[in-house]
Amino acid sequence: GKEQEDVVVPTSGGRYDVHLRTRQRVAVYWEEEVAEVRRCTWFYKGDKDNKFIPYSESFSEELEEAYMIAVTLGEWKKKLESPNREVIILHNPKLMVHYHPVASSDDWVSTPTEQGRPRTVKRGVENIAVEIPNGEPLQIDHLVFVVHGIGPACDIRFRSIVQCVNDFRNVSLSMLQAHFRKAQEQQQVGRVEFLPVNWHSSLHSTGVDVDLERITLPSINRLRHFINDTILDVFFYNSSTYCQTIVDTVASEMNRLHRLFLQRNPQFKGGVSIAGHSLGSLILFDLLTNQKADPEEDEHCAQESRTTSSMGGIEEVKEILKKLELSEYCDVFEKEKMDRQALFLCTEKNLKEMGIPLGPRMKILHYISSKTETKVCFLHGLCSCHHITSHSIPLTQGPLYCLTNVNIPLSQVSANYPQLNYKPTIFFAFGSPIGMFLTVRGVKRIDPNYSLPTCKGFFNIYHPFDPVAYRIEPMIVPDLEFEPMLLPHHKGRKRMHLELKEGLTRMSVDLKNNLLGSLRVAWQSFTRSPVPALEAASAEAEAEAEAGTEKQPDTKPEEPPAAVKEEPPLINVGKLNGGNRIDYVLQEKPIESFNEYLFALQGHLCYWESEDTVLLVLKEIYQTQGITLDQPLPGSQ
Repeated sequence: GKEQEDVVVPTSGGRYDVHLRTRQRVAVYWEEEVAEVRRCTWFYKGDKDNKFIPYSESFSEELEEAYMIAVTLGEWKKKLESPNREVIILHNPKLMVHYHPVASSDDWVSTPTEQGRPRTVKRGVENIAVEIPNGEPLQIDHLVFVVHGIGPACDIRFRSIVQCVNDFRNVSLSMLQAHFRKAQEQQQVGRVEFLPVNWHSSLHSTGVDVDLERITLPSINRLRHFINDTILDVFFYNSSTYCQTIVDTVASEMNRLHRLFLQRNPQFKGGVSIAGHSLGSLILFDLLTNQKADPEEDEHCAQESRTTSSMGGIEEVKEILKKLELSEYCDVFEKEKMDRQALFLCTEKNLKEMGIPLGPRMKILHYISSKTETKVCFLHGLCSCHHITSHSIPLTQGPLYCLTNVNIPLSQVSANYPQLNYKPTIFFAFGSPIGMFLTVRGVKRIDPNYSLPTCKGFFNIYHPFDPVAYRIEPMIVPDLEFEPMLLPHHKGRKRMHLELKEGLTRMSVDLKNNLLGSLRVAWQSFTRSPVPALEAASAEAEAEAEAGTEKQPDTKPEEPPAAVKEEPPLINVGKLNGGNRIDYVLQEKPIESFNEYLFALQGHLCYWESEDTVLLVLKEIYQTQGITLDQPLPGSQ
């Protein structure tokens, strides 16, 4: 009795708990209104309803009691009145109907009647055509935390982050069944759990909304309220005061969710990844750049750098001397085993002892001093940031770095960035403005050797019409122009309208080349003097020109596709994603290609239900476990 009444049953993949005694469903990982749970025995369904709806348990007991009396005594056509003053008539075991009362505000005529189209009443769940889902796989292979962007709404339907992540999770389950069927049959694959991380409510519960309300103008009230609740989140994050609140909330919430998840899933042995949409991706990027690597990893990196410097450091010094037009002293520095680090530690006395004359000595010392003034340390070592106002630090050009004397990233707002309790496997950024914010903060270039301290994977995924998204790879390889990786369609082909567009582009190039060639020949023949002796030669020239113009379209249009196919493996985009490509662009839908401005907002909010985005996330996650798609998609890396 009592022990059974207090039973708690986890449902919906363990994200909700159902308390049987109180008949309530409670969310586990986030705040949500408690939902009612009913033990269903009696149902009704209207003409326009597509499913049976259960009566309350108390009224179901009344119906059951009346039904049993009618069956026992054989007395039918019983009338019952529901709590809403509606009439239910039990004609016989196979015919039971539910009538609406006449809707009227007059108490004299509001008595229940049998007018209107009745609802069908049913006892039990037999023969109810309803698809009861089988539920989600019990095995969880990987955990992904998803951080939202600006505002409380995350998509075009103004839904919360919880609802959008639910869609993302549902799409992932369908993609697993479609593209990892073999691994599922071999029980190698279960599912990936996605949990939302909400920071907006914590930020706006600090009292800032009250302060904003006092200074907000009364006109266009709804627009101003939308701006205060949504757009201003960007400015809040660029304020050191509220930036601290945001990063603390995101980090503490992810740590809390991680601990709670492990408590509820003690058998979980998989990895953890993080994903951010819009501003959420920038918050995660700043957090990840300020994580501390393990001492073992630091020692490994230091040993690696020592090995690298011993091999290439002397050659680097030779390049410096060559730049200073002092190549004749290379042998002296090589004899003393001077690498770049040793060179920057040299004093005038050391150079004099090496036998370097005064003139070259002054050149070398001037070079050392100019570089020491802007000496930098990469973000890999930027873990202990101090509270220093960002405007007091001058912006310098170069890769992601900070001045060594203050040890604070130039590319970030001054804040004390918390540490995560785990090392993320991959960082996914959806519709991300990271590249734009780094540029605005004064970062000109990301060093190719830079990687996030605790996260080795980084994917920047965006829709081509997303007005908020920016690329990352051109900041690593600024001197080379190349296209982002095109995300393959989840059904294994390029969208038809894109293939048609490419075909039309090739055809237009062919027509243009042929037309220009024909016009050129016609103009030459028009301006040429009519000398009989030259007619044969002109005919040959025309034939050669026509042949040239015919050959030109055959070679030129084919060059771009060949370059596209061969280019991606040859591009070195640094270590930010372990040497792999970073920027991935979605294929726009046919209707979106008609007007890119019209679908710009939709382009920024499309990721939650994008099968192509979800499939890339699953592919990269399971690739770390050695599990691949049933069939590789064309164009995928």
